[in-house]
Amino acid sequence: MTASAPTTPGPVPVSWEALEVLRSDAGNLTHEVNCHLEETLTWYRQLSTDERASLRLIAQRGIGGLITWLENPSSRSLPLVNELLGSAPTDLMRTISLQRALQLIRSIVEAVEQRLPGLVPAQDQQLMLEAVLRYSREVAFAIADVYARAAESRGAWDSRLEALLVDAVLRGEPAEQIASRAAAVGWRSHEGVVVVVGEAPEQADAVFISQLRRQCVRFSADAVVGVHGDRLILLLGRVTELEAGLERIIPRFGAGQVVFASFAGSISQAHASAQSAFIGFGAAGAWTSAPRPVAAEDLLPERALCGDETAKTALRESIFEVLRAAGNGLLETVTAYLEAGHSLEATARELFVHTNTVRYRLRRVTDVTGWDPVNPRDAYVLQTALAVGRL
Repeated sequence: MTASAPTTPGPVPVSWEALEVLRSDAGNLTHEVNCHLEETLTWYRQLSTDERASLRLIAQRGIGGLITWLENPSSRSLPLVNELLGSAPTDLMRTISLQRALQLIRSIVEAVEQRLPGLVPAQDQQLMLEAVLRYSREVAFAIADVYARAAESRGAWDSRLEALLVDAVLRGEPAEQIASRAAAVGWRSHEGVVVVVGEAPEQADAVFISQLRRQCVRFSADAVVGVHGDRLILLLGRVTELEAGLERIIPRFGAGQVVFASFAGSISQAHASAQSAFIGFGAAGAWTSAPRPVAAEDLLPERALCGDETAKTALRESIFEVLRAAGNGLLETVTAYLEAGHSLEATARELFVHTNTVRYRLRRVTDVTGWDPVNPRDAYVLQTALAVGRL
C-alpha cells in the first residue's frame, strides 16, 4: 500500500565512530531483537514461519533505516514508510493487528535500547538513545497512519457492498443473488428482518453510517445501512425490542417520516416487506397525524392510493373477503355504518334492526378484522378496504 509518508525531524548528530559500530553490529543487533521478540511476545511465537520471517524483515529494515537516517545529517527529513521500510507496512497489516504492530515496535525499541549502550562510545550513548526514540516514534506514527488508511478503504468498500445488498432487496433480485450479497457483508440471521426507511440527513457520510450501524447492532444481530438518494434505508436482522431500538435511532434520520416493516423469513425473501416500507415512506405524508415511526401495515390506505398492489391485496384479503366470509350481515352493517356518517341510529334504520344489534355487529367486525369501525382512523382503513374489494 502506498501512503503519504510522514517525515522525521532532523537526525541526531552522533559521531562517526558510533555509526561505524552500529553498521558493523547491525546483523547481531537484528538477531538480538528477534530473540527479544521471541521472549517477550507470546503471540509472536505462535505465528507461522513465513509470518515471523516477515516481521523479522520489518525489524531488519527498521534498523537499516535508523542507520541511513543517522548517516545523512544534512537531510532534514526522510520518508519512513515507502523508502525506509519498503513493503513492510503492507506485510504487517496482512499479519497482525494495529495493537500488535505497536507492541512489536515497542519491543524492538526495548531490545535496541538494551544493546546500544554497550556498543557505542560513552559520549554517544545518550545521543544514540535519543535518536532511537525519535526514529521509533516516527515509525510508529507512520505505521498507524497506514493502518488508518487501510481501515478507511475497507470501510468504503463495506459501504458499497451494503448499498448493493439494499438495492438487491428493493429490486427483488433472485434469492440466490440476495443471499450471496448478504453473505458478502457478513449477514448471519436466517430469519427475522426489519426494513426501516426514512429521510437521510444532510451529512450521511461514512462516519455517520458507521456510527448508525454500531447503534443498530445493540438491538439487532445484523445491521446494513444504505443511502438511496434522499432516503436512508436500514436492513436489520433478528431484532430484539424493536420499539425501544427504533426510538434510539430515530434522531439519526432526517426530519421526515420513518416507516418500518417486519418480515419473519430470510433476507433473500424480504423484497415485499422492503417495498412496503419504501412505498410507505412516500405515502406517509397523506396521513398527517401518523406516529413517528409508523409501521408500513398501518399505511395500507395510503399505499393503496399510491398504487401498491401488495397493500391492495392485503386490504381485500384481510378485510373485505374476511367480512364477506363471516356472514351474519357484518359486511352490510359496516357498509351502512360508514355511509351513514358513523351514526348507529341511521344504520339501524337502514338495516331495519335495533341499535344494539348494530353495536354487536360492529364489535364483531373489530374481532374478525382487527380494525374498529368506531375509531376514525380504523374506519378510514375499513372504508378503503371495502372500495378496493368491490373494485
